[in-house]
Amino acid sequence: MSSLDILRDIAQRPLDEARALRPALTPELVNAHPHHDNSIAWLLWHSAREIDEQIAALSGTEPAWTAQGFDARFSLGLEDHDMGLGHSGSQARQIHVEDTDLLLEHLRAAVQAQLTYLDSLDEADLTEVIDEQWDPPVTRSARLVSISLDAVAHVNQAAYITGMQSSAFSDEHPETA
Repeated sequence: MSSLDILRDIAQRPLDEARALRPALTPELVNAHPHHDNSIAWLLWHSAREIDEQIAALSGTEPAWTAQGFDARFSLGLEDHDMGLGHSGSQARQIHVEDTDLLLEHLRAAVQAQLTYLDSLDEADLTEVIDEQWDPPVTRSARLVSISLDAVAHVNQAAYITGMQSSAFSDEHPETA
């Protein structure tokens, strides 16, 4: 298995894991806040947006968010390149999505863009330093792994929320003992 094959496998995982959640995802659950500002809607939206924006920057293409009209379909009133990085609690709570399938459709488009980008690379491209702001400098392969792992982490957070009892979603914070 080549490095590119491994990266393709990792890139697919956020979508696979999100699809497994779909049967449980009602609009009420997706937009609930379990004593935290990040809902499942925010977590899945952010996962897709961070893949989408970072792959667009690497590939020199327009993000699916605008190219495929997801910005208009979600109608969140956000800046074109907003991907949730640094959102305050109130900003995160503004991500409200009634169409759960739209979240998965956007994630699918972002993952597809990543897979298409990976198909344009060869093994030598993976070692190229693409960001010297860090120590050590970031290679293309390190950035691609980081993009996928961040998305997987957020989808796993959504999976955790999906399994919570309804009492976890009250607006009251539980008393500490």
